[in-house]
Amino acid sequence: MAVVFVAVAGVAGALAYAAWANEREFDRLMAAGDAAVTAERHFQAIEAFSGAVTRKPDSMVAHLKRGSVYLGQGELDAALRDLRRATEIDPSAPRPLELVGDVNIALRRAERAVESYEACVALDDRNARVLYKLGLARYRAGRAAAAIEPLQQAIALDPALGEAHYMLGLVRRDQNQWPAARASLETSVRLSPGSQTASREALAEVYGLEGDHTRSINQLEALAALEPTRPDRLVAVGLAQARAGRTDAAVTTLSRAVERFPDAPQGYAALGKVWLASAQTRGDRVALNKALEALQQAANRSDATSETLAELGRAWLLAGDGQAAERALRQAVSRLPVPPDAYLQLANVTARDGRIQDARDALVKYATLVGDAQPMATVSTRIAEFSIRLGEPALAVRWFDRAIDESGPSAALLVRLAEAAWKAGDLARAHQVVDEGLSAEPNHRALLQLKRRLPPL
Repeated sequence: MAVVFVAVAGVAGALAYAAWANEREFDRLMAAGDAAVTAERHFQAIEAFSGAVTRKPDSMVAHLKRGSVYLGQGELDAALRDLRRATEIDPSAPRPLELVGDVNIALRRAERAVESYEACVALDDRNARVLYKLGLARYRAGRAAAAIEPLQQAIALDPALGEAHYMLGLVRRDQNQWPAARASLETSVRLSPGSQTASREALAEVYGLEGDHTRSINQLEALAALEPTRPDRLVAVGLAQARAGRTDAAVTTLSRAVERFPDAPQGYAALGKVWLASAQTRGDRVALNKALEALQQAANRSDATSETLAELGRAWLLAGDGQAAERALRQAVSRLPVPPDAYLQLANVTARDGRIQDARDALVKYATLVGDAQPMATVSTRIAEFSIRLGEPALAVRWFDRAIDESGPSAALLVRLAEAAWKAGDLARAHQVVDEGLSAEPNHRALLQLKRRLPPL
């Protein structure tokens, strides 16, 4: 019995010592990891925390700290694995849930981020930072209205949280609540006057929407002063001046942008745009020549945008050079993103030359890009008429229907629709359309003539 007792005591002692040694080494590794984080030695920190995880696989803190380092280094998949494991080990800890949300935001998984932040808020609803993040995630997930409550709660807890004021301003702007948006964004700028460039950008936009062009320009000028090496800041000032009708000031500002940043195409493009608008408004040939000169400077760059090339095409059209206009517009529609108006202008150029197929194809692409964002009755009618000329009456029926759906059943459109249906072989539809038109206008001459011409069913 004595021998057995001694053996048991020895085993117990060995196990106790091993546990003590393991705990001591775990503490040492955690301390080493913390020191490495403080010294910004991230690789050493990950090594130390990995050793700690090996010593104690069920340590929530070790997984949390290693996941935090991974997140800071942009290793999002590794961070997500560690942080999810931390939430599994201790579901009552809010910090891992918050960081899981941060990773999902970085991965652009807004809905998953919302779930994590909501779970975090359920554990601690007094954390202004997390409430702000919840509002941000809901906004990015397309749930702007649901973002208001957590953002207001965050501001109530921490009135100096400029990010929450900024995000609330964006939400109010998207809801067309411009005075409320302006108030939130002005607060955000006031809280961080030197660093909130995003707030100033949004505030300038809201001032512009309210028609307060002077304040809008002031904000853009402040941004240009804060970031004097960015040509787009000075260009934005010039374009805002042009929108406010201050053409001379816009030309002066954009000419200065071209002088200071001769290698930046956006300066030439904006200057050309302003000169072109002036040429169209005043019929000024000198302004048109200056527009062509500036736009060609921008278009000759390999990084010229589709919008710049489309503006050059419009300028050549105004100058009466259809071939040069088509060349520019063809280049414009070959580069993404394509402004829809480029296809519309291309259709006009090709239609003038009698190339109906090309014109219709360009109009169809324009209609596809625009969708329901703009009135389409006129374009739909043109596509239908081109389809008739191309011998495709069935396609014409579809586009006449779209034009009528949008603008209403005018007698002229109903006549064209009935004729297209007749040519497509749909005699029943042709009779139906004529009868509908006559029920609204019994004495309409064109409808009555078409009624007499239609073969009986």
